[in-house]
Amino acid sequence: MVMKASLQLKMGQSLTMTPQLQQAIRLLQLSTLDLQQEIQQALESNPMLENPEDDDLPESGDTDNNAQDDQTESSAEYDESSADVSTDWDENENGPDWSSENEIPDAIPDDLPVDTAWDDIYQSAPAAASKGDDENESDFETRNSPTETLRDHLEWQLNLTPMNERDSAIAHALMDAVDERGYLTSPIEEIYSGLQDDTEEDPLELDEVEAVMHRLQHFDPPGVFARDLQECLLIQLNQLPPDTPWLRQARLVVTQFLHLLGNRDYAQLLRRSRLKEDQLRDVLALITSLNPRPGDVVDRTEPDYVIPDVIVRKHEGRWRVELNPEIAPRIRVNASYASLIRRADSSADNTYLRDQLQEAKWFIKSLQSRNETLLKVATRIVEHQQGFLDLGDEAMKPLILSDIAQAVEMHESTISRVTTQKYMHTPRGIFELKYFFSSHVSTAEGGECSSTAIRAMIKKLIAEETPKKPLSDSKIAAMLGEQGINVARRTVAKYREAMHIPPSNERKRLV
Repeated sequence: MVMKASLQLKMGQSLTMTPQLQQAIRLLQLSTLDLQQEIQQALESNPMLENPEDDDLPESGDTDNNAQDDQTESSAEYDESSADVSTDWDENENGPDWSSENEIPDAIPDDLPVDTAWDDIYQSAPAAASKGDDENESDFETRNSPTETLRDHLEWQLNLTPMNERDSAIAHALMDAVDERGYLTSPIEEIYSGLQDDTEEDPLELDEVEAVMHRLQHFDPPGVFARDLQECLLIQLNQLPPDTPWLRQARLVVTQFLHLLGNRDYAQLLRRSRLKEDQLRDVLALITSLNPRPGDVVDRTEPDYVIPDVIVRKHEGRWRVELNPEIAPRIRVNASYASLIRRADSSADNTYLRDQLQEAKWFIKSLQSRNETLLKVATRIVEHQQGFLDLGDEAMKPLILSDIAQAVEMHESTISRVTTQKYMHTPRGIFELKYFFSSHVSTAEGGECSSTAIRAMIKKLIAEETPKKPLSDSKIAAMLGEQGINVARRTVAKYREAMHIPPSNERKRLV
């Protein structure tokens, strides 16, 4: 068989993403903190971009006079303070009306498309790990100082505790066995056997390890270095003043009847402790004031600062949606550098300046497109969830991405990017835009009820239940059914667990 080479002409269609479109999509999915970092990097890398607040132009000179005519022609400014960044959802059905004093020159399209169906181009933006510069030096020091861990807190106390070298080695071995809750994770015998190899002339005794452990159990927070919950609670009770009311009875319950307390078997607990109901109530109040996880007292996580992208407020009876003017600094093209470009010059320097100018204009246009899309999506969300803003979670309506996508005529993937790590400030608090999206459950009347509203109803029913006889998941499902909401018991259990609410047997209390 002989293979012959041949030429064939085929026609086909393909869709490619320009670098400008990729940049617009990337800016669209960035969180506020990531966007601020991106803008700062653009200001540092592109000489054509500048922040008007940091502008330090020469006081006088021929350059400024000669560039006056070129400034209007070659500069573009992204300035939220000079643009209309708000809209009333019930008056502007076609989206927000943007306006600015300066327009983008040259052949840049009026509407930069940021809609695409290719989720594999860019994944969701990573969690913000950077923070903007803080003008307040004292606040900057507080925010950027390293957080103290439980180990750091215990080490600091150990350094202030007089100990010989042998006891200090034991203390560090015990400290290595403490987990984030403050408990010892290794048996004392195992720690002792691990230290025994290091002593040759003078053998180490188990009593020495226990003695050091008892000294460390007086460290802050109270209850650390305990081997189990019972010991943790007893350590805290022993550190209370001797005249604390019901202290002796609390020690008795923790020492002998902690298993009954954990099972909420109050009838057996009353009988075996020989306490009356009002007395047991006071004893349990003292025990519940203790901390079963003493290590959690020491804050080990950095604070998560949330800057809202959108602000919603009620004005003259209508909900008004506005972009937060603080989400990005003002940015514009440097008119002085732009005036240096010579139209007929093809030198390397002139080409470089021309390329940087074009990139600056596209960057500014991408920022404007990002905010237009964000405002348009937020406006439609507010339009749909006005009941939530007026009445709360129980009035939340079912909403999915396709509903907003159809309303703003964009792809669902674009709506997903816009609503990820973007936050809305409302009179009811700050919420991620994704919070307003939820599935639905059919009602007896043929309508729909959102899962968020059902969670709020379950939380309200549990808050109003009788502590002596808490509501079971089946009872809650029946009560919701009486309101016309058809929901299964397992669904109630799923929603309850999602809200970190314990089951009925663990919610039982004495009154």
